[in-house]
Amino acid sequence: MPGVRRKPGLFERGTPGLVVLLCYGGIFLFAINEHGGLHFMQAELLDEKWLFHAVTTRRGGVSLEPFDSLNVGLHVGDKLDHVLENRKRVCAAAGYDLQAWVSGEQVHGARCYHVKDSDAGRSAFDYTTSVPATDVLITQTPGILLACLVADCVPVFLADPVQRAVGVAHCGWQGTLAGAVRVAVQTMCQVFGSTPADLVAVLGPSIGPCCYEVSEELARRFQKEFGADVALGRMLDLRLANRRLLSAAGLSSDAIHTAPWCTKCQQDLFFSHRGSGGKTGRMAALIGVRQAGVV
Repeated sequence: MPGVRRKPGLFERGTPGLVVLLCYGGIFLFAINEHGGLHFMQAELLDEKWLFHAVTTRRGGVSLEPFDSLNVGLHVGDKLDHVLENRKRVCAAAGYDLQAWVSGEQVHGARCYHVKDSDAGRSAFDYTTSVPATDVLITQTPGILLACLVADCVPVFLADPVQRAVGVAHCGWQGTLAGAVRVAVQTMCQVFGSTPADLVAVLGPSIGPCCYEVSEELARRFQKEFGADVALGRMLDLRLANRRLLSAAGLSSDAIHTAPWCTKCQQDLFFSHRGSGGKTGRMAALIGVRQAGVV
């Protein structure tokens, strides 16, 4: 891309971008980078040495159809040894041990859980150890890797560079209506002393308004809650609804970036629950505070 420049240090911890789809003002905003043979989506807004973040793609794993190949979901019917191998590859590429992994049960709600040292490994090896009925995770503990599993729903990363705290929210239509990202912001402010104006947010790959058709009743509910332009007919824009929740929670619009990929449109790269008819794998939206001296 002639004339496009990279922010100094952008994605230096990975191989230069395999795919770059969005840039603004000469700065790359999103890229898919290679780490240890795997491809991770990463965002310029979260390119900080004190944290790690990434969204996995479906490439580079050992799972067979219809979970091919980097499925990291323990709850979708894939072989356990395949999922664990995939998770180990992901964590190794990210610079973590699988024991650092923590994820919630994800029931399409808005419950937020503060993850501490003692929670390390919850759901890493066994789905029954997931944080119960939880779709939002936050932490300030170095060495913990928060994991949100998605295959169309919007994963929302939050980071506070002042308090060095992070969070991730799983936002399908139910979690969005329940205000999962609003709860995430409020809880980070209560627990860590965060200020909304200091927070940054990244919305990862998800089903786009081009492909997300819902009932007329649900479209009207979203229009009433978030504005008429959040749905065009029955085509719903979950990303826009969550951006508006974040803005209403006090984040600056410049501090909210949205990945351009639609998971249903690009099933060669991402898992899509709708695109596959309900039988597919899961990507992981990962974020964590790095331990001192780890880059």
